[in-house]
Amino acid sequence: MIALTTSADVAILTMRHGKANAMDLEFCDALNARLEECRRPSIRAVVIAGEGRIFSAGVDLPRVLAGGAEYLRVFLPALSETFETLFTFEKPVVAAINGHAIAGGCVLACAADRRVMARQAARMGIPELLVGVAFPTVALEIMRFASDPSRFPALVYGGVTAPPDEAVTLGLVDAVVEPGALLDHAVDLARALAELPAGVFALTKRQLREPALSRMRSIGPRIDPAVQEIWESPETLAAIQGYVVRTLGKK
Repeated sequence: MIALTTSADVAILTMRHGKANAMDLEFCDALNARLEECRRPSIRAVVIAGEGRIFSAGVDLPRVLAGGAEYLRVFLPALSETFETLFTFEKPVVAAINGHAIAGGCVLACAADRRVMARQAARMGIPELLVGVAFPTVALEIMRFASDPSRFPALVYGGVTAPPDEAVTLGLVDAVVEPGALLDHAVDLARALAELPAGVFALTKRQLREPALSRMRSIGPRIDPAVQEIWESPETLAAIQGYVVRTLGKK
């Protein structure tokens, strides 16, 4: 599901979960487990990548429809925990965005310290409102942290999905490289960050992200019950069904 290989002291986590690396409960468990493995001292930095033309298409919506409210009561908290675990991971994390990074897939990439995207026909963005679902607090705060503040409201309200060069302008991506050079570039970037003193890097990362973390932990308990309720509602599940039919052709 998520393969762990190494390039010297850099761990490469390659997502291999179905055709689109769609996020479900098992995906969250697997990523958390791999990140825990990456805490061992011999690993100094992490690269997260996908295979083929999709980095991650976000939440597995057919799985949500199949499981309904009962599944969502377990899955949504697990998803937020996974995003927060990656966002707060003390070692350098680089996302090698090999293709589409949509909705939760975009959030996953934006939780990394640096993001590089392959120059190809792929898009990146957060169309949650177009689907008809609400943002868990952790996901929204990660996107607020990563994106250009002046473009953030439009990014959220408009559900924009941008090609690689535009993703740079939006603050979603730091650099665009040729597909064949993507992984090497990401590993080199991760290794350069790992050359910084580990304790200093970890503290600085915590300082940079503390405002976002404070909002997650103060706002989340107040807002996320409403987010959960919206996701579980018959109206939202019907909207998800309509989106799945329109985009995936699945009834």
